[in-house]
Amino acid sequence: MKETPPATSAAAKSTAKKTAKAAKTVKAAKTVKSAKTAEKAVAKAPAAKKTAAAAKKAVAKKAPAKKAAPAKKAPARKPESRVAMVRRARRINHELAELYPYAHPELDFTNPFELLVATVLSAQTTDLRVNQTTPRLFAVCPTPEDMAAMEPERLEELIRPTGFFRAKTKSLLGLSAALRDRFGGEVPGRLEDLVTLPGVGRKTANVVLGNAFGVPGITVDTHFGRLARRFGWTTAEDAEKVEADVAEIFPKSEWTMLSHRVVFHGRRVCHSRKPACGACAIAPLCPAYGEGETDPEKAKKLLKYELGGQPGQRLKPPADYPGQPAPPMAAP
Repeated sequence: MKETPPATSAAAKSTAKKTAKAAKTVKAAKTVKSAKTAEKAVAKAPAAKKTAAAAKKAVAKKAPAKKAAPAKKAPARKPESRVAMVRRARRINHELAELYPYAHPELDFTNPFELLVATVLSAQTTDLRVNQTTPRLFAVCPTPEDMAAMEPERLEELIRPTGFFRAKTKSLLGLSAALRDRFGGEVPGRLEDLVTLPGVGRKTANVVLGNAFGVPGITVDTHFGRLARRFGWTTAEDAEKVEADVAEIFPKSEWTMLSHRVVFHGRRVCHSRKPACGACAIAPLCPAYGEGETDPEKAKKLLKYELGGQPGQRLKPPADYPGQPAPPMAAP
């Protein structure tokens, strides 16, 4: 067997060393390169986050805004024939008659002149305020002749609590003088004559005719007009047109008491801003049901006057009135 020469053996060892060194160098280079790559990735991370945030904002701007849910509307009224409307209207009148068998004019009076004056004073105020004011007024001037002779300043002071006292004083002095000079100091019993008096329109004339003379008439005040529209009896806003529309639905014999019943219901239950629908006896017949509070317990708290356990508007109500009389005006 031949032996390997010593020189050859040394060369092999030298080559192995070089190879190992080269391998270490390559490994170190890879490590350095990997570290640099990691550093670059870390440096780029915040920018990537910013880019992602910007992208989200851009998407948010492009995305259409969500629309607010539309407000709920009251259910549309179903079409109703004229015959069906008239039949329903008369049922409402019948139900109101059972609910308010004691319905009456809510102004205190003992004769046509007092009712005429009280009705003129009731404009832009409550019947309660008028009833609290008229006892002192009629104690001073019980007749048209007495009132016509009064000093304007004195009359203004007597009726001041009813509001608009200067305009009302002018009307009262004018109508009192007209009654004295043209009608012998008596209130006329005809619509044509009443509406010629200062401050007297169809509403006031119908109140006087229906309650002092027994002549049927429809009194269209704010309450009556509101309920007539809610009940679907008319769409008119003008008082005379409302009167004409309603007059075609009901027999003439019902006009005066119909007026009282509707006004009673408007003051006690079917209020302007928040009707007590949940406590309304004629809710099944009303096409406007749902415009107000429908919860029975909450609606019950909205009832006024005798239905709500409170005093009425008259200081001297009729004997069959189930509520309490109103209190007189407090002393100044």
